[in-house]
Amino acid sequence: MATRLVQINMKAQDDSALGRFWAEVLGWGIDSEAPGVTNLEPVGFSYPDPSAVCIDLIARPEPKTVKNRVHIDLATTSAAHQAELVGRLEDLGATLADVGQGDVPWTVMADPEGNEFCVLEPRPVYRDTGPIAALVVDCADPRAMARFWGEATDWTVAEAADDHASLRSAQGVGPYLEFVRTPDAKTVWNRVHLDIAPYRGDDLEAEAARLRALGATDPGIDQSGIHWKVLADPEGNEFCLLTPR
Repeated sequence: MATRLVQINMKAQDDSALGRFWAEVLGWGIDSEAPGVTNLEPVGFSYPDPSAVCIDLIARPEPKTVKNRVHIDLATTSAAHQAELVGRLEDLGATLADVGQGDVPWTVMADPEGNEFCVLEPRPVYRDTGPIAALVVDCADPRAMARFWGEATDWTVAEAADDHASLRSAQGVGPYLEFVRTPDAKTVWNRVHLDIAPYRGDDLEAEAARLRALGATDPGIDQSGIHWKVLADPEGNEFCLLTPR
């Protein structure tokens, strides 16, 4: 049994407007399965395809109050492309952001609702990822997080060190999932989190039990009204285990 990483779940005060922003940034299509839910995926995308991790924007009234523990890194192909992309993002409503990064070759920005993301300088490792180079998770122990997520999903650990670890689809396509050591402790419910799904024909309850055995925990919320499972990884980051598909 295994799961696969299928989407990023991002809370938004205005899911439609934020969806339009990210669709423009990524060159993706927009769909809506219900009021307050905006889905983004590459044009022509056929689910499930590990070449992309899609985005679900969910309307929630609570404002963002702290730095997100999960963010997107955007890939670029040259210094000129990086500069052009930063300028285009500013035209779309993004702003430059300071999260204490200091003098670094990448550019830290925030989307119109304040969600941090990075525009990376060109790096060979991301040359074939598509517009999203990586999904980055702040953590205390990158090695342990890579071990958990590598066992939880069918993604392969590409690198594991004390300060940084990364995984990628076993098919070697799409963005990376990266864990970066940070000193900040988790204090609030994550407004951006990962969604995973079992394969078609697998059992949701059995998969949830397997994840708990690996170190996942229940966040202690009422889940009687939903058909998926909300769990937390060993560092308390919430994630959703969707129904098999």
